Amino acid sequence: MGVITSQKIASFYDRFKTINVTFSKEIIQVTGLVNQQVYLKCGGDFWPCVIYSSSFEMAKVAANTQSGLVEKLRPANNMVSLRFCFKTPDSDTPVTFFVSTRVCGYSPYGNSGNIALFSLQFTQRPPDDLIGIIGTVLDANVNSAKRSEERILLTVESIRKMGLLSKETAVFIQGVPRRCILRDVSFSGAKLIMMGIAKFLITREAALRIDFDDPRESFLLKGSFVRSEEVEGRKEMVALAIKFTGGAVPMGYKIRINNYISQLRVEPKPESAVPAEVSGTEPAAAQKTSGNAPKAREGDASPEVPLEAPLEAPPEAPDAAPSPSKPA
Repeated sequence: MGVITSQKIASFYDRFKTINVTFSKEIIQVTGLVNQQVYLKCGGDFWPCVIYSSSFEMAKVAANTQSGLVEKLRPANNMVSLRFCFKTPDSDTPVTFFVSTRVCGYSPYGNSGNIALFSLQFTQRPPDDLIGIIGTVLDANVNSAKRSEERILLTVESIRKMGLLSKETAVFIQGVPRRCILRDVSFSGAKLIMMGIAKFLITREAALRIDFDDPRESFLLKGSFVRSEEVEGRKEMVALAIKFTGGAVPMGYKIRINNYISQLRVEPKPESAVPAEVSGTEPAAAQKTSGNAPKAREGDASPEVPLEAPLEAPPEAPDAAPSPSKPA
């Protein structure tokens, strides 16, 4: 995601401090979260967990309640450390760090008898790495709504700064690829030139492929042609504007466009209103804590058990509980 200055880190923290990001499959992909290396540490023991969501103030994780974690919390005054792990495109070594937290409560996750969703309150400001990673996603999401129609003319300079692989690409019309040349791009659409007749293409559904470099990424952006223009001196060619389907624009593409426009503007003042949370269609399932991954959303969970009082473990499941395991 590139180098983020301390000034931008401070801005992210002030603007998005309380906003939750739900770790759907798409968010896991764009942030580089390594679920296999995420765990809770309490005392000298470790428990695998899956991060459901996180802000700069708290996180929710799914963990196995039959592994001894619940009993371990009592003598530790409900204090645990949450280990994050993210892979970065410019390094073979993942970014790892601990965040000190206090367990505020837990609730059963879906219909699982062994898996619970734990609410963790951060006891201090999290590391800059976490603020930068989550802040980048939130900033791209906000700007994709506020600046959706802002066009980026593709010049040699803008192509280089954006990391665009080439202006030459393909647009798929009814599944058939057609060669085209990009003229400009935005969060919500693009303009391209291709061979064809406008009246046979306008309003057609299409999917535009846009390739980026460093790191190499390809996005297929679905939408439809909304208007056309003649290409002077080239009757066999047409300029077409494609509008991307709302809600289907990949987060990775939003981040690429936002990284470019962020270089061209002064850092904005704190937002007066930002989205309540960023999420995909479904949170990542807690597969490494149970054989059967729960499929319920957070809203299906029962009320949390407060931890000010002694914590009571949920009723025993018919299967034997797995033993706590230490990460490799």
